[in-house]
Amino acid sequence: MLAKTHSFVLIGIDPLHCEIEVDCRQRGLDKTTVVGLAQAAVKESIERVRRAIVNSGFAFNAHGAIINLAPADVKKEGPALDLAIAIGVLRGTDFVQSDVHKHFLVAGELALDGRVRKIKGALSMALLAKKRKMRGVILPEENAREAAVVDGIEVYPVANLAQAVAFLNEQLPLEPYELDGQPYEQSKISPTHDFAEVRGQEAVKRAITIASAASHNLLMVGPPGTGKTMLAQRIPGILPPLTRGESLETTRIYSALGLLPDGVALMDERPVRTPHHSATAQALIGGGSVPKPGEVSLAHNGILFLDELPEFSRYVLEMLRQPLESGEVTVARVHGSIKFPARFMLVAAMNPTKSGYDSTDPRAREKYLAKLSGPLLDRIDIHVEVPAVPYRELTGKQQGTSSAQMREQVERAREVQRRRFGDQTTNASMTARHLKAFCELSDGCLLLMRQAMDELGLSARAYDKVRRVARTIADIEGAEKIAEHHLAEAIQYRLLDRRL
Repeated sequence: MLAKTHSFVLIGIDPLHCEIEVDCRQRGLDKTTVVGLAQAAVKESIERVRRAIVNSGFAFNAHGAIINLAPADVKKEGPALDLAIAIGVLRGTDFVQSDVHKHFLVAGELALDGRVRKIKGALSMALLAKKRKMRGVILPEENAREAAVVDGIEVYPVANLAQAVAFLNEQLPLEPYELDGQPYEQSKISPTHDFAEVRGQEAVKRAITIASAASHNLLMVGPPGTGKTMLAQRIPGILPPLTRGESLETTRIYSALGLLPDGVALMDERPVRTPHHSATAQALIGGGSVPKPGEVSLAHNGILFLDELPEFSRYVLEMLRQPLESGEVTVARVHGSIKFPARFMLVAAMNPTKSGYDSTDPRAREKYLAKLSGPLLDRIDIHVEVPAVPYRELTGKQQGTSSAQMREQVERAREVQRRRFGDQTTNASMTARHLKAFCELSDGCLLLMRQAMDELGLSARAYDKVRRVARTIADIEGAEKIAEHHLAEAIQYRLLDRRL
């Protein structure tokens, strides 16, 4: 008998419908064969499926069966197809006696005793089921909460193969999984670290506030011990929580890689990734024979912190240019290309020279900065110097700007941007059309801008970066138009611009 079940495979982080065809008619073959560009892990699954069926109390009568995974031109990897293959085999041998399974996407890894284990990409699976207007999904219990955040589909968690078969034979009525409480709630927990704990550095805190208010990329330059890492650690505490749409995007990435914590339906805190400077290009950007997202995608809608920036391989750093510009990464392979989302706020820190300290020889500074290309620095909106903290400020009792004060300014500016663009756009990602509409400069501002470009040798990209930062400064102050003092402050943050 020929049977069909429906499942999915992940292409990067995107789900693709996979139809599993099982032909159990005896044709003189000695063994069950899996076709359809199945990778080793999928081909081996037939032995897991065989033992899981037998140990669940059913007979395996599919000797000589052909199992086809369609579409046949897409590689299939991982154990998530086990449950769907098992149900197809049992339907083909009449142990599953109804066609209820045709209305569901089915996925799960099988243990030898028939238990159904957790899979990757359950959220993407649920979104695919909704897109294809299917009734729902059948999947492991550990993935139920994750899939249930998608409205409009039924989620049926199963603990083992026997339970799944009983449900499909309509012998065991199951209730669709319902989330207990809110799947997504904006975090109101106070940050663990407070900017008030950082002595001095008020000018740097101001730059961080501006950067956080619109997800501008930020580079801090200063000698060791000036608080660069302390400042970076406190930035997540002033950022707004993820919106519902951002949460779905971010959760989908972590779900596809199996990094979503148990019991978490949707992520509500912005991710922070801090790769070591020995990270490879594949680890940072993504890739592999079967392309997987890298650190830049795991930082989507969050922060990518690169400490000791010049110590990263220049080859690796140059790969950041595309995601910094477009907000996505394209990984090209022979069989096609895959795009991963990668819209993050870059926060980087570096010493002024290789020794770590300012040198009286300007050539030492230039030599160290030469490790960073001009095009990369051009894509960083704000360059700020982090000087050594004077003894008086270090030992003083006066408290500096706190995280609560900075967060208030950030939220005020973000609210202005939400009214202007909607949820998905900030000043940092304004298009040319947005710049023309919202960053118009007065005659006085144009004169100031011309002088800055002549003296600093700013590029056209840097010109746009300055206008975006000036727009953010104006939003923090609640100003409708960019004034000269807004633009002057934005120009000051082009510390490393120079004629090459």
